[in-house]
Amino acid sequence: MRRTTAFWGTRKQAPSDEQARNAQLLIRAGYIHKEMAGVYAYLPLGLKVLENIKNIVREEMNAVGGQELMMTTLQPKDIWERTDRWDDAKVDNWFKTKLKSGTELGVGLTHEEPIVDALSEYINSYKDLPILVYQIQSKFRNELRAKSGLLRGREFVMKDMYSFARTQAEHDELYEKLAAAYLRIYERLGLGEQTYRTYADGGYFTERFSDEFQTVSDVGEDTIYVNEAKKIAINAEIYSDETLAKLGLNRDELVEKRGVEVGNIFPLETKYTEALGVRYTDEHGVDQPIIMGCYGIGVSRLVGMIAEHFSDQHGLVWPEEVAPARVYIAQLGDDEATRQAATKLYDDLEIKGISVIYDDRPDVRTGEKLADADLLGMPHRVVVSTRNLAQNKLEYKRRTETESALLTFDELLAKLA
Repeated sequence: MRRTTAFWGTRKQAPSDEQARNAQLLIRAGYIHKEMAGVYAYLPLGLKVLENIKNIVREEMNAVGGQELMMTTLQPKDIWERTDRWDDAKVDNWFKTKLKSGTELGVGLTHEEPIVDALSEYINSYKDLPILVYQIQSKFRNELRAKSGLLRGREFVMKDMYSFARTQAEHDELYEKLAAAYLRIYERLGLGEQTYRTYADGGYFTERFSDEFQTVSDVGEDTIYVNEAKKIAINAEIYSDETLAKLGLNRDELVEKRGVEVGNIFPLETKYTEALGVRYTDEHGVDQPIIMGCYGIGVSRLVGMIAEHFSDQHGLVWPEEVAPARVYIAQLGDDEATRQAATKLYDDLEIKGISVIYDDRPDVRTGEKLADADLLGMPHRVVVSTRNLAQNKLEYKRRTETESALLTFDELLAKLA
């Protein structure tokens, strides 16, 4: 990707109406465009980050047996009425619309009902279970407050998985596999050390706990109590002596912190399968209920969370697996020899499968190019300058470090490997 042909640019100031640091940085760096509060478009670099996170999530969901599908955004009213969730008094953040005929439709905010309705045609026998299906798609929620950038959106990208099990034991096994997969995802995203499996209220779905995954952050809206030794936490909404006793935790071992919910998993029991009449026949010919679980990750929220967490006074600092490119090449000097050397480096790295952003803008000052490199946040920066080429050297610096080094091309490859 060359800066001279890129469909994006950097800016010194974020929009005056944007309060959230994650959105301010992402807008200034040209990753996203703000359409309105809680609604953002992903420009080429932002889309690359989003897709990199999707791929990590997808790999971990596939590894535990998940099958990817894609459900519709428009949802029929009747299946939501059957589960008693259509009324705004029950679910108050719907976007709803109507056909020209007057038929009411929901605009997808979650997909328990449609998933169960679709699978009703394929689940009959115990031989058809267990099933794990998931999707990664845009969701729409009429949030009252949308002032935290990508951390709380009205339109956002979510991975939602649904499990269908024959027995409680089978459900519990699937549930723990997914909990472990979530922790692997956060580890790969660079958030592993700061993210805790957090016990939370199961709501009206279940008497059991649900599990949130909370990343500790000063911008968090949730209060959690963390046991750092056991790597678990409790949400303040259920923080009580009774809960502590049930979980075998000591109040003195817990530390109060702020957290951002970056995922949640929860048992649904038989609420949706029973309401929609989806059951299975066991090996003895007996009709049995299907036990269900739900597993959500806000993919676009993770873009915002990583931007909040991995940044400094100069800009973004992307982890390797998330960055839209691994290397930022800054060409300093517009003479033919420098242009040729920078272009050759760009081509050679791309051939070797190392993704690159090449700042080949001819009329931009050195300071602006280096400031852009910091703002954009690629893990590695290489400066190709007339002065250093006289020594057959390239200036290399990691984004996380302050000092640079002069390297030969082979030494640079060794660093990038």
